Amino acid sequence: MFADARLTNLIANLLALLAVLAMVAGVLSWIIRRPYFAIQQIQLAPVAGSTLQYVSPSSLQTALAGQVQGNFFLVDLDEVRQRIENVPWVRHAAIRRVWPSTLLVRIEEQQPLALWNENQMINTWGEAFTANPGELPDGLHLPQLNGPASSERLVVQRYAEIARWFAPLGLSVREATLTPRYAWEVSLSDGVHLALGRDPAADATDPHGRPGALPFAARIERFVQAWPALSQRLGSRMIASADLRYPNGFAITLAPETNATHRPSKP
Repeated sequence: MFADARLTNLIANLLALLAVLAMVAGVLSWIIRRPYFAIQQIQLAPVAGSTLQYVSPSSLQTALAGQVQGNFFLVDLDEVRQRIENVPWVRHAAIRRVWPSTLLVRIEEQQPLALWNENQMINTWGEAFTANPGELPDGLHLPQLNGPASSERLVVQRYAEIARWFAPLGLSVREATLTPRYAWEVSLSDGVHLALGRDPAADATDPHGRPGALPFAARIERFVQAWPALSQRLGSRMIASADLRYPNGFAITLAPETNATHRPSKP
């Protein structure tokens, strides 16, 4: 009988404790759902060492209007982060709560490197993204890069290599295209069109793209080294295009001096 009494008291105490806990939980639930804790403000800041050029508080508020659910305690930060990262010009976002009703959002913006294919841009990390090119600063002219799906990183890498080769000549890359067959076509700032041949990545078993092909960088180096003497030799004549795919040289086509058409010449 004594044991039964102890068991009864234990059960009674447990029930009382559960009732108290349920009451406390109910009170806390009521408190945290009060309007005082509703998200009232979203503060925007750049990641350390950067500034915001394209993302503004107004654009963020517009994108998130009616989308932030919950309050200070209940808001799903991961869901908010995903929504913010869908906003144009946002590459990454980090979010934390600021007592009692604020979300602090740190933004890493996209850094546009070039226009990509028909309607996208590509950033300095070699990632394609969608944003309005009309929001680019006045006077900023981005090169046009083109390539097959999933070739963004390779295109950016080759673009940087080609740009370094021609920079000492005072030339820049205006457009670079990697075709579906992984061959390169490049237009320079002076209007010269280059056919560079297949990329080394075109064939994993052959680092030069095809048996006997000259290495990719060597084709460009040979042309760049010949450029000063070639320009002096041509005088006022302009080169329209150059085909660098030959194993022992390259072929050039001159821009017409008059209405006459000039045949390609091979140095």
